[in-house]
Amino acid sequence: MYGGARSGGFVVDVSDRGDVEIAFHLCKGCELCIASCPAGVLERGEALNRQGYYATTYSGSGCRGCGICFYVCPEPGAITVRTKKAVA
Repeated sequence: MYGGARSGGFVVDVSDRGDVEIAFHLCKGCELCIASCPAGVLERGEALNRQGYYATTYSGSGCRGCGICFYVCPEPGAITVRTKKAVA
């Protein structure tokens, strides 16, 4: 199957298995998450947060749910990754 993987009778779209939430006010704009994202769905934002940093933004789809961005982020609580459940 193109763009999906079979797992226990379910078809999971590999390109959109997760959702990323970035706390705009906590992001320091280091861009480590952007560089480490295998799906390339994170980008530098255009607006400054209250600390004067360009916070990272999520494109809204395409997250693989791997959590790499969460693990490389030096700011505790700045990134939350949620995985989506497979639909039968």
